Amino acid sequence: MSEMKIADRLFTIRYKVDEQSHLIIKDQEVCRKCETKECTHFCPADVYEWTGEMTTVAFENCIECGTCRIGCPYYNIHWVYPKGGYGITYKYG
Repeated sequence: MSEMKIADRLFTIRYKVDEQSHLIIKDQEVCRKCETKECTHFCPADVYEWTGEMTTVAFENCIECGTCRIGCPYYNIHWVYPKGGYGITYKYG
């Protein structure tokens, strides 16, 4: 049996997006000074993107794995679970 690719796994998730992000960059100045921009590499759902001026957050793609809570070397990402009823739901058990 072949191993599922991340794109296939992401297809098994359904999102109910809140209007307010549950992921917050605390200080964009910290992002500007960060040389490695690790958040743009470790997130399996590609939530974080460096635009050249700031880090953008596509929170509606978040799979709630929590990696960003510990992945940022400066702890510059505030992560909480989405409010009740929002976030991800797995389509298949």
